[in-house]
Amino acid sequence: MSSIFTKIINDEITAYKIAENDDFVAFLDAMPLVKGHTLVVPKKEVDLIFDLDSEEYKNLWSFAQTVAKKVKNAIPCIRVGVAVVGLEVPHAHIHLIPLNKIEDMNFKNERLKLSVEEYTEIQKSIINS
Repeated sequence: MSSIFTKIINDEITAYKIAENDDFVAFLDAMPLVKGHTLVVPKKEVDLIFDLDSEEYKNLWSFAQTVAKKVKNAIPCIRVGVAVVGLEVPHAHIHLIPLNKIEDMNFKNERLKLSVEEYTEIQKSIINS
């Protein structure tokens, strides 16, 4: 059975994609901790990030770095935090979280409920940054 991320990659589920190439995709988290919370995902369906081969692993982080810079340029924040948790979805992924305070990265926080207009505005600002 395909993960929810594979369904997003295959355009079976709509997501607010902000970057994509042949191997990776970045999209806004559907349940963000803060505005601009982005997920970076390999298109290859692998559960654990450390199960990617060395080249895929390095390329994933390089892609994430490019996306993080775009997020930082678009979203008012002190820095973009990084987390690899892997408990929510059985598909390797990196969280990029705009941070203004350490609490912004607390996964116990209540998630934001954004409108379609808010997601679209954030998506456009990151893509165009």
